[in-house]
Amino acid sequence: MIELETFPTLDTWAATIAGRLEETLGAAVLANGRALFAGPGGSTPSPVYERLARADIGWDRISVTLVDERYVPESDPESNARLIRGTLLQGRAAAATFIPLYHPEVTVDRAAAAAARSLAEAGRRFDAVLLGMGEDGHICSMFPNSPTLKTLLTPTLKPTVLGVPHGRDGAAPSLERISITLPYLMAAGRVILGLKGAAKRSVFEREADGDPALQPIAAMIAAKVPLEVVWTEAG
Repeated sequence: MIELETFPTLDTWAATIAGRLEETLGAAVLANGRALFAGPGGSTPSPVYERLARADIGWDRISVTLVDERYVPESDPESNARLIRGTLLQGRAAAATFIPLYHPEVTVDRAAAAAARSLAEAGRRFDAVLLGMGEDGHICSMFPNSPTLKTLLTPTLKPTVLGVPHGRDGAAPSLERISITLPYLMAAGRVILGLKGAAKRSVFEREADGDPALQPIAAMIAAKVPLEVVWTEAG
């Protein structure tokens, strides 16, 4: 079982995560001349992104992408690209190169294939990844009972990007999505899972003891993803 690092306030939680991402990305730029970061959309990472955007780490040599995306253009309020541009890619971080997952292809699978090519052209593993988790235990767009879940969680495949259909009979997700696969997380230099509130802690503890073939948190642990779980009681 991976231990949760606990922080009493949202400020200390966000500052800790931002500081670790800054350290890792800055070190990658110094060592390799470039760095690659992947993060989520949603409201949870916003305070982290706002702090990270102020870091002086050579953003013109950093590429930024998403761990997942809804199959909607950036003009749509549901777009994760829209959120990350509005929070992270500001100030100093505006100099970064953004690699979107959404592409205006005729199907979500073709859009995912285009995203896979774009990430492959970036030419390297993720140096740092920030993850969130839904209250159903999903990470990225790896949803319980999704027909793509098995492939998304297969550790022996090469890292890629896949389309995720919308759930049936009211199941999540409500929109088609695009997601990186587990092998991208396995190859990453640093992976931080940021959780807020008592409910998310309970979900994490339940999912960590689950089936690696069906539950993404258990799959990450079984695959030895370099995972750090940073939690704050502030919801």
